[in-house]
Amino acid sequence: MRHILAVCFGLIIFVACGQGKQPIKGETEYQRTQNSKFKDVTESPLKDKDRKHFTGLDFFKVDSSYVVTANFKRTPNEASFKMKTTTSRLPEYVKYGELSFTLKGKELKLDIYQNLELINDEGYEDYLFLPFLDETNGIETYGGGRYIDARIPERNIMTINFNEAYNPYCAYNDKYSCPVVPRQNYLRVRVEAGVKAFDKH
Repeated sequence: MRHILAVCFGLIIFVACGQGKQPIKGETEYQRTQNSKFKDVTESPLKDKDRKHFTGLDFFKVDSSYVVTANFKRTPNEASFKMKTTTSRLPEYVKYGELSFTLKGKELKLDIYQNLELINDEGYEDYLFLPFLDETNGIETYGGGRYIDARIPERNIMTINFNEAYNPYCAYNDKYSCPVVPRQNYLRVRVEAGVKAFDKH
């Protein structure tokens, strides 16, 4: 009888624990990784009160039409500049190149940047920063625009996956200092891909 009770008790604990452990949400591996990071207290940019209620970021439905092949034009000899941020911090960047592509039937262009401090960090030697604004900002998406991570391409083309566009951390917590998207990177099109605006509690 004791053995049966012990087994039953163990099953109750197992079921209860299993119910408390929710699976990581996400349509793609990228989305699941982002949601996992936001739930992790050691990595999450969320305020404690928002993290407690967090069940997953709100993404647009993944759409392959927002994965575009862009022509990459290197722009050497550009002068470095201090990029504005949401605080008084002024990190040093340089315009690394220009990306030309077609999206939703429109010919578009974005400047892509390199952080001159970050390239000294291991693993970020070839990292490029692609911030952009579009016509969903302030409606479905964060008003300050979104970012995409990139790497220096080996050739004169680059794939831009707008499904992996993410919000600056200051969209979640005002303790962060985030680069302000340069006005020339405003896309006159609705980019219905990537992460949406965050609903704070």
